[in-house]
Amino acid sequence: MSTARLNDRLTRHQPLVLGLFRIVLGLLFTSEGAATVFGLLDRRASPAGDWPFWYAGVIELVAGSLVLVGAVPRGAAFLCSGIMAFAYFTEHQRDGLFPLQNGGLSPALFCWGFLLLVFFGPGALSLPGLIRRGGTAAGAARPVAGRAS
Repeated sequence: MSTARLNDRLTRHQPLVLGLFRIVLGLLFTSEGAATVFGLLDRRASPAGDWPFWYAGVIELVAGSLVLVGAVPRGAAFLCSGIMAFAYFTEHQRDGLFPLQNGGLSPALFCWGFLLLVFFGPGALSLPGLIRRGGTAAGAARPVAGRAS
């Protein structure tokens, strides 16, 4: 297969892969928030009102859910990216410069992953996209011509 044909095939699937990336990132982030707020997944719940952990958990839960379903995806992703940058610089950076040194690999990856969604949009399979296209997943995988997400 030629490079041009491979590039065309990969480009054709960008919206779907970006949508799957958003869904997985949103699910992982929502699970972090649920674990912090409700004490799920073998994690002790942060006491209600405990600064900054409980508040971060609520933001992770709500904004992560919005990213997961693709509702207000750029705004929610911007909030998620910002909270992870805050977590990295306030909780992790003081223990070393690099994420592998300071235990901040997850916040760094979440921060940059959400920032990617801010600039590239939700991709396919978002809830508003499904509603706009009549609720079919097949239609939601196709980008809307001439419209930025």
